[in-house]
Amino acid sequence: MKLILAVVRDTDETPVLNKLVEKGYRVTRMASTGGFFRKGNVTLLIGVDEEQVQPVFDLMREAAGPPEPSQHRATLFVLNTQHFEQI
Repeated sequence: MKLILAVVRDTDETPVLNKLVEKGYRVTRMASTGGFFRKGNVTLLIGVDEEQVQPVFDLMREAAGPPEPSQHRATLFVLNTQHFEQI
């Protein structure tokens, strides 16, 4: 299992979340703020099986708007997860 930490511009929050939920991914949203430009961001936590990592990346590329000059649409981290449980 993998945990994707996705830092997304707050302007892309709604289309990205809608696409992920539409495709059946479970997402936890946390508000965050960027360090250098102090812009609003949203950090998404997405737990997926290893073979779902690339489809999530592709979906996020589709849903996020074009990047501003010298900016990125999102920053994605993929972490190995030993155990996942919902209580």
